[in-house]
Amino acid sequence: MKAAVKDTRKTKTEKPEEAAKSLSAAYKAIDKAAKRGVIKKGAADRKKSRLAKFLAKKS
Repeated sequence: MKAAVKDTRKTKTEKPEEAAKSLSAAYKAIDKAAKRGVIKKGAADRKKSRLAKFLAKKS
């Protein structure tokens, strides 16, 4: 999960056009972690929200 989030943030800075694909993979990893109990549902929602906000921000 952590690696997927890091990759998404890195992709935004290097290749902004591919960030949407990377975001989908990060969401999947975060949801899987929440489902298995690694993180709580609220924490997963917060991570997804902050990641989307980061990608939406103009650089």
